[in-house]
Amino acid sequence: MFRLMPLSVAAVVLVVPAAALAHHGWSSYDAEKAIKITAPVTDVSWGNPHGAAKVRHAGKVWDVVLAPVARMEARGLSREMLTSGKAVTLEGYPRKDGVAEMRIERVTVDGKTVELR
Repeated sequence: MFRLMPLSVAAVVLVVPAAALAHHGWSSYDAEKAIKITAPVTDVSWGNPHGAAKVRHAGKVWDVVLAPVARMEARGLSREMLTSGKAVTLEGYPRKDGVAEMRIERVTVDGKTVELR
């Protein structure tokens, strides 16, 4: 059993950084091409490592990558503000590969703009 422990530890040490880099890499978004859309929210996930939402815009369902919950709440964006059917204005960056997904920099809802980054 003790011989397997170093292998298990080595596997964790190798896998965790790779997963973190894959998840938190922003290089797949086009920071030179900011977009701004206004659309109704169709779904919201309020959790960590960051929130997420979906909106329907221009015939597509967009995946919306929000900030971590603690940051959103500290800056004044609550879960109650992002309800299904509510129109929001989202400003951020689209994915470079054309997938309907955007990383959000700011959200405007009910006349209030919240900076997420």
